Amino acid sequence: MSVKVRIADLNDLDPVAVLFDEYRQFYAQKADAALARSFMKSRLAEGSSLVLVTETPEGEIVAFTQLYPLFDSVGAVPSFILYDLFVAKQARRQGVAKALMIEAVNEARRRGAGRLELQTARDNVAAQALYEGLGWLRDNDFFVYAIHP
Repeated sequence: MSVKVRIADLNDLDPVAVLFDEYRQFYAQKADAALARSFMKSRLAEGSSLVLVTETPEGEIVAFTQLYPLFDSVGAVPSFILYDLFVAKQARRQGVAKALMIEAVNEARRRGAGRLELQTARDNVAAQALYEGLGWLRDNDFFVYAIHP
């Protein structure tokens, strides 16, 4: 599938919010279009995340990824965590995610990031194959911990 990858803005809110709601449902969250729209509106308006979208030649947004800015204290450089990546069902297995991942790396590089990282479920083998095929390395040295206060 031929797609164009670009940075999203508030004009993209409606289609991005729909995809974000579907993304959350993929991770076993209840459908909540209002929550998805509100959350993405804040991200796009505040610029608190970097949202990239893929657009078909017809102008349909079929995928997005969301990167959150961080800082790499050891390297003393900015970094990003690629937190969300979602491709609409009709656009899967057509190179859309790959194009989105490549542009995410390029955009992070343009912004001076020294590191881009992501996490994925252990059973998400398809995603792992994509990431590793693009040169991403799985970290076997550190454990990730979380707490839900």
